[in-house]
Amino acid sequence: MVESLVNYFQLSCSPVVIVFLISMLPILELRGGLIAAFLLKLDWQTALFASFIGSMVPIPFILLFIKKIFLLMKKTKFKKIAEKLEFKANKKSESMLKYEYWGLMIFVAIPLPGTGAWTGALIAALLNMKPIKAMIFVSLGSFIAGILIMLASYGTFGLIFS
Repeated sequence: MVESLVNYFQLSCSPVVIVFLISMLPILELRGGLIAAFLLKLDWQTALFASFIGSMVPIPFILLFIKKIFLLMKKTKFKKIAEKLEFKANKKSESMLKYEYWGLMIFVAIPLPGTGAWTGALIAALLNMKPIKAMIFVSLGSFIAGILIMLASYGTFGLIFS
């Protein structure tokens, strides 16, 4: 999927913009951005910076507005989607209740599908965490995940494919 997006955007955007845009997308986020950066042969510093900044752009909006958006969605034909997203977030939040903000950071830092900044911000909003503090811990977790993915992409893949 990342490779398809890279090919699509490559005709009209610079590699840094491609990485930034891919990193803003749910599911792909920073992880997808770093893989795209590797495919585009960006240096690791630029890759980490562009993907981290891109992944952080949507987070304040999620923290501040997602509950209102879900309320609006529940009044439309998108009710089931909102309920499904809330259910998934609440299910993942159980492990976070004990450790609160540190748990949020660790959750976001784990480089596995479904554990990124979008999901972390959604969980933080549903748990009524303070938005500024949640933003800080989501950012820390995302940066840690970025370093781990960057090391895997540029370290392991770099050694194999260079």
